[in-house]
Amino acid sequence: MRAILVEKSGTTQTARLADVPETLLVDGDVTVEVSHSTLNYKDALALTGRSPVVRRFPLIPGIDLAGRVVESGDPAWRPGDAVLCNGWGLGELHHGGLAERARLPGGWLQRIPSSLDARSAMAIGTAGYTAALAVQALERHGVSPADGEILVTGAAGGVGSVAVALLARHGFKVVASTGRTAEAPYLLSLGAASVIDRAELSGPVKALGKERWAGVVDAVGGATLANACAGTKAHGAVTACGLAGGLDFPATVAPFILRGITLYGIDSVKASVPHREQAWARLATDLSPDALASMTREIGLAECFGAAEELLAGKVRGRIVVDVRR
Repeated sequence: MRAILVEKSGTTQTARLADVPETLLVDGDVTVEVSHSTLNYKDALALTGRSPVVRRFPLIPGIDLAGRVVESGDPAWRPGDAVLCNGWGLGELHHGGLAERARLPGGWLQRIPSSLDARSAMAIGTAGYTAALAVQALERHGVSPADGEILVTGAAGGVGSVAVALLARHGFKVVASTGRTAEAPYLLSLGAASVIDRAELSGPVKALGKERWAGVVDAVGGATLANACAGTKAHGAVTACGLAGGLDFPATVAPFILRGITLYGIDSVKASVPHREQAWARLATDLSPDALASMTREIGLAECFGAAEELLAGKVRGRIVVDVRR
């Protein structure tokens, strides 16, 4: 089968497109014929070796996959079932989706919602699923459209694009923050009420700023997340689900003890099955096909290497779907 394979010799990590034996896939009781995967930020780090994402060698990267079951030792799945998988260590400790086949524990799989096919499920992928988890966290906190503006950072990326579309669909007034102001028409087409330059949030961190945001979906981290917290209204909520701007969090405790805001960490890797199912049910109904099409680009396996460089350079808009058969 064709697959991208990440290998390590000494301290040197490399990635290549190769023909690998299916016997490489040893862990799991369900075999899936993969048709589509995605390219996410974490995948780009794995392909370029710029961060120690891969923790087992050799490894097939790819934190997402969708396709059909071909063999199953799990009674929950039968050949022909249309399935998807996100997280659970795919592309880190377990062979992932950038290959023509995958073998997985049955408990990691989900049915592709009936309104989606494999390609559209991967157009959503981990990025969209993470965005849905973040939106659900805001709603569980009690944030409503009547409370005021919702900030989405890294808005032109995969998580941000889906978050903007989902929030707008439910009547929230979304302020989209991006470093690519040329993408303003795209973000407005997804439903953003306004677009701001990320420079407004990436400067020196304030202990407290003007109360503006009722809630935040942050896909950036670093100073951006800290400033977003400083500008959140009393008893508002901030969801943290990305690190494109850095792992650090140079904040003060002021927003938490003087305004009572809440910071939610969004874990897409080991989220519970009920939370996963709720997120995917929402994505299947609330994300319009037109919005999804506008944020999606499709590539083949061999194109992943160049696309990974683009993604890390901040040049990718929305989502990248990988047709592993190409």
